[in-house]
Amino acid sequence: MTTLKVPEMHCNHCVGRITNALNEAGLKFEVSLENKTVTIDGCANCVKTAVSELEDLGFSAEQM
Repeated sequence: MTTLKVPEMHCNHCVGRITNALNEAGLKFEVSLENKTVTIDGCANCVKTAVSELEDLGFSAEQM
């Protein structure tokens, strides 16, 4: 599991946008608004895909 810090995630609308995008990408993940994180359950390629999807939505993502 890899945790990504997503500092621009501020509300449930953000969580919804992230959830929809990562579901469409076929990823297994968990989003925490409280911690402003997205945890990816998968290989390095899955993490790369998640970072790309987040960036497409306008969020920065840093590995913790």
